[in-house]
Amino acid sequence: MLKQLTASLRDMWDVLSAEVRRVFSDKTVLVVFFLATVVYPPLYYLIYSSEVLTSMPVAVVNLSQGEASKRFIHKIDATSEVDVAYRCLSFTDAQRLLLDHQVEAIFLFPSDYDRLLAQGKTAHICCYSDISSFLYYKNALIGGSNVLLDEMHTIELQHQSAEGMDGAQAEVQIKPIAYDDVKLYNPTGGYASYFIPALLLLVVHQTLFFGICVLCGDANENRRALKLIPPHLRKRSLHRVTFGRLLCFMFIYFPITLFDLWLFPHWLGLPQLGSVADVFLFLLPLVASIACFAMTFGNLFVRQRMSAFLCCLFFSVILFFLSGAVWPQSSMPRFWLAVSYLFPSTPGIQGYLRISSMGAALSEVRGEYLALWIQAGFYFITATLSNRFLKRFN
Repeated sequence: MLKQLTASLRDMWDVLSAEVRRVFSDKTVLVVFFLATVVYPPLYYLIYSSEVLTSMPVAVVNLSQGEASKRFIHKIDATSEVDVAYRCLSFTDAQRLLLDHQVEAIFLFPSDYDRLLAQGKTAHICCYSDISSFLYYKNALIGGSNVLLDEMHTIELQHQSAEGMDGAQAEVQIKPIAYDDVKLYNPTGGYASYFIPALLLLVVHQTLFFGICVLCGDANENRRALKLIPPHLRKRSLHRVTFGRLLCFMFIYFPITLFDLWLFPHWLGLPQLGSVADVFLFLLPLVASIACFAMTFGNLFVRQRMSAFLCCLFFSVILFFLSGAVWPQSSMPRFWLAVSYLFPSTPGIQGYLRISSMGAALSEVRGEYLALWIQAGFYFITATLSNRFLKRFN
């Protein structure tokens, strides 16, 4: 028994050593593993470092020219979301500014705005926004909505005062229940705090996937994939080959993953509410499942080095949209929700966001944690079985 265990450990060590030499002799893999994972995170963060879009230029067309419309415009200009850059006499002038991208939204006050309010009737305000970026629409909507709520409160107070009710009574009548607006986990509503953590995990997923696929494609292209497997392991002990390669990628990539998903967010001040122990334990099955998934895919489908680039490019956008970070999983069709769990990035992003951004404990993401271990086990088996098909191509 001891002799067999020693032989197994020696075989796995030989495979691990050979795989480490392959990694460090391939310049493409070195660039992907050690350069891309260091360059991409700060690059993405610098793009979104301002967190929120502020003082977005807008144009105002006030056809009413009354006191109420002027008060509304003054309040809009005072918000942090928008800045009244132009006051136009006609909608055509404002539309020209929007088409020339000098403003990102238009607020139009019809000529009957003040008259309808004075008569106690419903008045309308039109908001036109550049939808080329949803941040423009979001800022116009939030800035306008906040002012609208405040203005409705002001108008109602005026009506109550006109009926003889004092200020305190009117305030209770209009707002019988006081409430506070508290944004959980992302108080500023920052884009980087929401977007970057999910993107960082996808960078880890895709760089590891790409690097392993390059190694597989290079071996298949040069018809030496089978030669990389020791002769005495080609029939009954292929699991030792898979395990040895898995250990290689775990030893190399786990510290990189910990750097990208724990140390780097800490340095940048991104949300890191979970404990380092929970993040550490969660990343173990994540890296293992990605590596086994990449070995399976590389052995079966990647026949050339350049094919790895096309596969990585094809999967990147799809994986991000299937992860649930862009569109909630509860609103996904069941078919695509099931498909999304074929990839380690889906439970990885879901679990990591809950730990890092929401402070969840490992027990609170046990569904995603278990899914990663199941994926790691399943793809370990498929990676082992896929080695049997190498003799057809080599």
